[in-house]
This record gives sequence, C-alpha cells and structure tokens, in this order.
Amino acid sequence: MPLLNPKQFLILGITSNGKVFRPSDWIDRLCGVMSSFRPADDTGDHRYTHSPYVRPEMFNGERCVLIDERLREIDPRALDFVFSFAKDNDLVLSNIADNTNNPTNQ
Repeated sequence: MPLLNPKQFLILGITSNGKVFRPSDWIDRLCGVMSSFRPADDTGDHRYTHSPYVRPEMFNGERCVLIDERLREIDPRALDFVFSFAKDNDLVLSNIADNTNNPTNQ
C-alpha cells in the first residue's frame, strides 16, 4: 500500500561533531549505487539518472542527499542501507517534515 504522506530526510555532508565528511564525492557515489531503486512506472535510465527516492539536493548552499521513505515500498533493505550509511559515518540526518535533526546513533 503506497504511503499517503511519505517522510523525506536529508543526509547532510557533516558529521555530528561538525566535521566535513570525506571523500567529497560521497553524495555521487551513494546516489549512484541507489539509482536502480525506482518506481515501476519510472522510465529513466538508472545508468544516467538518479532514483527519485535517493537523489542529490542543495540545502543551505550545501550538497546533501534527499531520501524519500517510499524507497521502503521497493525494497526495505535499500532504505535500511541508506540510513545505516548515515549512522555508520556519523552523518547528520534531518527530517524535512518537522525540520528536526535526528541523531543517527540512537
């Protein structure tokens, strides 16, 4: 069953202690790995376009990754992978809907 009001999250390129995350191309790498996770009616070629559920965005002038929880409908493990990536690398994860930072180490 599709989510009526899906949540969206941002993974920011900074760690919880304020350091810039390296390597600098981590956003492109993560979005590239997740590019094949698409809705059934998506006609984009995963070799050339990002998934609508995991894509690069700009937030306050900084690049980040936008995560849409509808990714869970395609493969729950894919959403777990993205959240685990943020947690394992101590990256700041922000819930867009209520604009709160959710420490990924909880």
